[in-house]
Amino acid sequence: MRWCAGWEGRLEAGRRPRGGRLVPELGRVVYSVGWPEDRVKAAAHAAELSLAVIGDCGADAGQLTTALAEVRAKNWRALTRWSGSYLAIARSGETLAVIGDLAGQHPVYWRADAAGTWWSTAASALAALDKAPVDPQALAAHLAFGQPDVLAGRSLFRDVHRVPGGHLLLIGPDGAMVERYEPVAYPRVDLRQQAPVVRAALTEAVAVRVDDRPVSADLAGLDSTTLACLAAQRGPVAAVTFADSRLRDDDLAFAVRTAAIVPGLTHHTVPGAPGIVYYAGLDDLSALPVTDAPNAYAVTASIKQAVLDTVAANTARPGVHFTGAAGDAVLSAPSSYLADLLRERQHRRALRHGLAHARLRHTSLITVLGRARPAARTDLVGAWRQTATQLRSPVRDWIPQAQRPLAWTPLLASADWITHGARLMLASALEDAADTLTDAPGRLSDWSDRQDLARVGANTAGWRELALAGHGIELAAPFLDNEVIRACLAVPADERGAPGTYKPLLDAAFAGSRVLPSFVLARTTKGGFNALAYAGLRDKASVLKELLGPSSQLAALGLVTEQPVNEALARAAAGQPTAQGALHLVVAAEVWLRQLAATPTTWWEEASAHVAAA
Repeated sequence: MRWCAGWEGRLEAGRRPRGGRLVPELGRVVYSVGWPEDRVKAAAHAAELSLAVIGDCGADAGQLTTALAEVRAKNWRALTRWSGSYLAIARSGETLAVIGDLAGQHPVYWRADAAGTWWSTAASALAALDKAPVDPQALAAHLAFGQPDVLAGRSLFRDVHRVPGGHLLLIGPDGAMVERYEPVAYPRVDLRQQAPVVRAALTEAVAVRVDDRPVSADLAGLDSTTLACLAAQRGPVAAVTFADSRLRDDDLAFAVRTAAIVPGLTHHTVPGAPGIVYYAGLDDLSALPVTDAPNAYAVTASIKQAVLDTVAANTARPGVHFTGAAGDAVLSAPSSYLADLLRERQHRRALRHGLAHARLRHTSLITVLGRARPAARTDLVGAWRQTATQLRSPVRDWIPQAQRPLAWTPLLASADWITHGARLMLASALEDAADTLTDAPGRLSDWSDRQDLARVGANTAGWRELALAGHGIELAAPFLDNEVIRACLAVPADERGAPGTYKPLLDAAFAGSRVLPSFVLARTTKGGFNALAYAGLRDKASVLKELLGPSSQLAALGLVTEQPVNEALARAAAGQPTAQGALHLVVAAEVWLRQLAATPTTWWEEASAHVAAA
C-alpha cells in the first residue's frame, strides 16, 4: 500500500514507516512509502520554509518554488489548486500543514500524545502504533449512513482522528488542530458560463497523467469515453469495454463506434464469463489486497480483474488506466435538489422539474414532490436529530430506497440489520455530532454532493490498490481531482441534474470541441451491472451466508444480524428486488474486518528492529 506519514514532537519519534523514504526538504520526520520518486516533488528555502506534493500534481519545480510565498503567508488553499490529485505538506516556521484532497484519494489521519503528533494517510498505520481496535460506532455509521462526514472527525479505528473533507491538519507548538480550507458551498455559476472551465479542468487533469507510460482507459459510459478521447489526443490509448450478454446495454456498440472514428483509440473487448459476477472470489480473501478501509470493489473484484487482465495483455508494460469514476457525482445530480427548490420557495421551478422527473419515473408529480417535502422542512442538524429518533424506533419494513422520502442523511437498509443496542449507541453518536456541528451547508445538494464524492473517492482508492497489487497499473480518476470538482460543483445541482438533457454540463463543455463525437454527446443511455449483481447474489449465496452468518466479525460487533441478511438473499434468489447497496456495503466491511484479523500488515520499524503490526 502507498502511504505517507510524519511525526512532530518534542522527542524523537523512535520508529519509522517500514520501507519509508525520507522527504528531506521538509526537515524533521516526513516519509513516503511506496511512492515512485517522480511522484514526490519538493521545494525549500531554509529549514523552516518548505513544501512537498505527493501524487499526481501538475506543478513543476519552478511553480513549487514560487508557491513558497504562499506557504510563508499560510495561504494553504492555494497549494491545492494545481491539476491532478495529491497530498500537500507545507512547513511555515513552527507550523506544519498536511492537506489532503477534496475526495479522499489522499486522506489525512492523526493521533497525539504528550510527546507529539503522528499523522498519516493510512488510518491502519496509526492504529498499529499501539494496536488500537476498530471503533464500532464509526463502523456502524459507515454501514448505516454511507456518508463519511457524519461522524466527521472519527476514523474507523479508536483514538485515530480523521481530517474531514475540505479540512487540513495543522501541527504546531501547541499541538494539532483541524481547520477548514474549502468553503461549505461554492458561489453559483451559470452552466453555460462554467462549461469552458470544466473542459479546461478535465483536459489538464488528463494531461498531467499522460507521460511515457502506456495509457489505457475504460470506454463505456459518457464519462469514461470523455477521458479516453481526451487521452487519445495525446497519444495511443488501449480502450477496453467490459461486455457480457447478461448486461443487455449499449456500451459496447457505442465503444466500437467511437473507437472507429477517434484517432489514437484501439478498442479491446473484455468478455464476460459465467464466473465473472459480483461476490466472486470471496471464498479466498487472501487473493484480495488489504485496503485501509472497507472497499466496495471487493464485491466486484472479478470484473475489475478481467478488465485489468485485458489491459495488461494489450500494453507493453504497466501504465496508467483512466476510469470515469465519480463522473455521475460531479456532472449530474440526484433529484434531491428538489428539496432545495422547495425550501427556497422556487415553487414554479420545483413544479416544472418535479413534473419532468415524474415523467421519467412513470409516477405522479404529487409522489415526486411528496418525497422531497420532508427534507425541505429541516436542516442538517434537525435531520440528524430526526434520524437519531428513527434509530431508537422499531426497525422498518424494507422498501427500496427510491421509494422512501428524501433525507439529508438517509438510513440505509443496513441500518435495520444492526442490533438494537448498536442502534442506540449510533443514535447517541449522531446526536452528539448534531450538537457540535458548526458549518453545515444550507442546501441538501451541497451536502450530498460532497458525501457522494467522499464515498466514491474512498472506494476508488481501494480499486487503485487492486490495480497496483495485481498488475502494477496506476489508476487515474480525474473526476475526483480538486479542480475538476470545483469547476463542476460551482454549477447548481438543479442545472447539472435538470431532466430533459443527459449530463447537460458535459454536453455544454464539449459540444463543438471535436474531442467527443457528436453521437456520444447525444447519448441518453447508461449501462449498469444489475444482472451481474443478481447473478452473484444467487450463485454465491452460500459464501455470503457464511461471511455474514454466526462467524461474522460484524455480528460479533453487533453490526449485522443474520435473519434480515438471509431474507435479503432469499429475495435475490427469487429474482425479487432486494437491498443490493446494503448487501454490498456489509460484505465489503466484513471482508475488511476479516483481512485485518487474518493478514497482519507490518507498518513500522524501530532502531531495535521491533515492528508494530495491524
